[in-house]
Amino acid sequence: MRQTINGSIHDPDAKKRFLYFALALTCLWPLLQLAQFNPLAFFDRSNLEVMGNFLNQFFPPNVEPGFLQLVFKATLETLAMATAGTALALLIAVPLGLAMTYSLSISRLGPADGHGVKKFVRSIARLLMVVLRGIPEIVWALLFVRVFGLGAVAGVTAISITYGGMLAKVYAEILESSNSQVSRALILAGSGRGSAFLYGLLPGSAQELASYTVYRWEAAVRASVIMGFVGAGGLGQLMDQSMKMLNGSEVSTILIVFLVLVLFADYLSWYVRKQLE
Repeated sequence: MRQTINGSIHDPDAKKRFLYFALALTCLWPLLQLAQFNPLAFFDRSNLEVMGNFLNQFFPPNVEPGFLQLVFKATLETLAMATAGTALALLIAVPLGLAMTYSLSISRLGPADGHGVKKFVRSIARLLMVVLRGIPEIVWALLFVRVFGLGAVAGVTAISITYGGMLAKVYAEILESSNSQVSRALILAGSGRGSAFLYGLLPGSAQELASYTVYRWEAAVRASVIMGFVGAGGLGQLMDQSMKMLNGSEVSTILIVFLVLVLFADYLSWYVRKQLE
């Protein structure tokens, strides 16, 4: 809280904040040195000239009908990959997230049978969640490309596994941070976990759950593009081919389409939140 001393505003925590800031800089500097990060390299004359020549290759974008047809087909494949992967991830995330939500546990309310079994189940669910989200989707994609061959199947499977773990963790944290008084009352009245979730926790956390799900779908679109570079299809594979051919105008068109997809995801998130108000 700011205090007024002799007509001037004084912040009693100013010294503490300055010390924290100095400590953060002290820790950050050796990390930047270790990463060999040199911001002055961006302003080097030769580097600026190279970047300028590189960016000139992206203009104007390629709008030839034949190439736009390829982009449209790749966009649909990317959207299908991201949507199918997110849908399969939900099948993994919902049961895992509910299993890890301690506020839905009947045993936490008082004496009950099977405490050890339920605790063991939550531990297994937590371990499975860590394994699923601990391995990046690009690694899973590399593995499944070897199994299923080139195409969207590898990308869908990779997204569903990794995002299943991510969604489960965040779902559990959102539900844990929600007001659990209604769900607790329902469980005390003899209601099951399903009813306590649907009528107790879900109404108060639906907006946040939906918003994060849409955001994760947006991230799945980006991941689909990245996984295309390892042969999973979609816009990423088309971009990889264009970059290998040093065709900057084609890359520019693909990037514009990708930005439109991100804007669409942002609008979708806003629309879903408005509908749940």
